[in-house]
Amino acid sequence: MLDPGDQAPSVTARNQHGEHVSPSFDDPTVVYFYPKDFTGGCTIEANEFQDVLSGFREADISVYGVSMDDVESHAGFAEEEGIRFDLLADPDGEVAEAFGLDTDEGYTDRRTFVLGDGEVAAVYDPELADPSGHAREVLNETRTEFVTGG
Repeated sequence: MLDPGDQAPSVTARNQHGEHVSPSFDDPTVVYFYPKDFTGGCTIEANEFQDVLSGFREADISVYGVSMDDVESHAGFAEEEGIRFDLLADPDGEVAEAFGLDTDEGYTDRRTFVLGDGEVAAVYDPELADPSGHAREVLNETRTEFVTGG
């Protein structure tokens, strides 16, 4: 798994609209991996990132959610939950593997990476059973790191 200080990988995946997305990790970016669309903890986590999305955008920090679900699943999940940031479809696990995550079970563990200046700035291992409060924690710490200079 990538650690703080490691070089950010170069990845491309399709979002919930079927568009190819290649995030620039030179700019402050949060990439959170979650196991599966439409499940309890993953829905909480997505909704919490959506709830604080304006804070990320005000700080010019991009947010991407990634799971091994396909584009169609992401499209339904984003529509049902009102998600307005990119959910990247990673059905073959290529994005997860670029971050050093295990994909052997057909899903990834919950993990959040903060990237900027072309490298990993922080890695979070949110509570697997209950990710409540995780998005706000990441926002507060990331805003401190990139906006106020840490």
